[in-house]
Amino acid sequence: MSIWKTNMTVDQLQSFMKNTLVEHLGIEISEIGDDFIRATMPVDPRTHQPMGILHGGASVVLAESLGSMAAQMAAEPGYPCVGLEVNANHLSSIKTGSVTGTARPIHIGRSTQVWDIRIEDENAKPVCISRLTVSVLKP
Repeated sequence: MSIWKTNMTVDQLQSFMKNTLVEHLGIEISEIGDDFIRATMPVDPRTHQPMGILHGGASVVLAESLGSMAAQMAAEPGYPCVGLEVNANHLSSIKTGSVTGTARPIHIGRSTQVWDIRIEDENAKPVCISRLTVSVLKP
């Protein structure tokens, strides 16, 4: 059974990222499941830090973007969701290829939501784990 109160397609979600930081970083929505959203991000000069590895901030952009989109889809229509807190633990480095992030709910309430976002490399090795807390505002 789906947790989404607003059903969207991959293409619809992708269109919201036009002309944003998310588009600039090359983040692409890849899948929407009954209780998760998944996206990929390239590991290349756009997302590198000076040492030539994936920048932790790029991982946080991926995590917060996925969690925010998921929160909005899980909220009642017309109730905007805004971030309250995001944290990230960077577990391993990656120099090339891509990473995949998956956002799943921990808590979906009327006024707050908490999302778990796991980012892995192409071999399913954990790169970053993140948690996003959002506030669900009244219309």
